[in-house]
Order: sequence, then C-alpha cells, then structure tokens
Amino acid sequence: MAPSPTWLSLTDLGRIYGISAINCGRALQEHGWRDRHGRPTPGALIAGAAHKHGPQTPPRTALWNGEICRALLEKCGYQPISRTMKVEQWVQLLEALVEGSPSINATAEQMSEDLPEELVFDVNNQLAQRGCRFQVTQKTHHSSCNVAA
Repeated sequence: MAPSPTWLSLTDLGRIYGISAINCGRALQEHGWRDRHGRPTPGALIAGAAHKHGPQTPPRTALWNGEICRALLEKCGYQPISRTMKVEQWVQLLEALVEGSPSINATAEQMSEDLPEELVFDVNNQLAQRGCRFQVTQKTHHSSCNVAA
C-alpha cells in the first residue's frame, strides 16, 4: 500500500525552500497548476498535486501534495534549505525584532507564532548563545514568546 500524501499549504510548502507563499504559488501558476485567482486548476487536481473541498473553496484552503509539488519546485531550480539555515534565519529575525525599529510594527512575540515547533529548542539555544534574552515558549496549540527577566 502506498503511503498517503502529505498535504501542505502554500506557506508550508514555500518554507521548505525558503520562499514565500506568493513565490511558491507563482511557480505553480507558471506550471499551469494554479489559475489567476489562486485556485488549483483541473490539471493540478488530475495530477494529484492539489486537493480542495469543493468548487466554492477559497484559494487559501486548497492543499498541495508535498511530494508532487516538491518535484516541480526542484525542477524549477528551488532547493530545500537546511534545518541549520532555517534556525539561523529565525534567530536573526527574532533578534532584529527584539532590538526594534520604528518602521516595523510586528513584535518578536507575534512573529514567533509562525515558528515551527520542531525548531523552538534550537532557536532558543542559539538566541541564548548570542546573549539574547528573548526565548520562545511552546504552548499546546501554538507558540508564544516571552522575554526572560
């Protein structure tokens, strides 16, 4: 029996390659798997690259087959980023947000809600090693952050 596919949002699919959901969607659109409204095309559905719950489903609720879309994205020249690179990018982002800037409205706490749970331990270790007092705490349903006293 073949393993069941992993269904991902465009955001989660793009994270594998360090690209935004917009760039990920653009690559799928250029391949003919997304229409101009962001919905999966019949070709994507037939290929098993996308799944939606009905004709009225908003584009953001469509899910994409991780393996099939990975093959396409890698054919387009995208390469998965390493775990080490992901951790480093999160550390740099959170450090910058802790320092603050008048032109940035988001806080480290807000941004860290998107930090994948599997990276929390490594990100916290690197933040501590760099002398940053900010630490991400895991919650049951999502991450939130606190600055250690």
